[in-house]
Parts: sequence; C-alpha cells; structure tokens
Amino acid sequence: MELCDKTFFDGLPLVMSVPELATILHIGKNSAYQLVSSGQIRCIRIGKNIRIPRSALLEYLDHIETPS
Repeated sequence: MELCDKTFFDGLPLVMSVPELATILHIGKNSAYQLVSSGQIRCIRIGKNIRIPRSALLEYLDHIETPS
C-alpha cells in the first residue's frame, strides 16, 4: 500500500540527519539511530556524519505499512 499523502514528504530535505529523522518520525534520537544502525532505514555515511535520503525514509514507511 502506498502512503496516502506523499505531498507531506515533498517539503522534506533530500537528505536529513538522524536527529531530523527522529523529529519527523516523532521518536527519540536513540530509536532513530537504532533504525539506521540495524539497516531498517538506509543511510549514507560521509566521514562520521550519517545522512538519510528522503527516498530511504519513504521506502521504510512503505515497507512498514505493508503487512507481510
């Protein structure tokens, strides 16, 4: 099932930090870091910086909305 209102996500940056991801998902930073470190949300590492592409967030949300 596709996300109902993807226009909400059009305003998000193309890449975001883990704290920004936490704010968007309304979760704590530790939970956001856990999603990234477990590979549930794809990320890009630039040196010590972690960035999450908007497309990775959408993939994650599409995946969790679809019952397996």
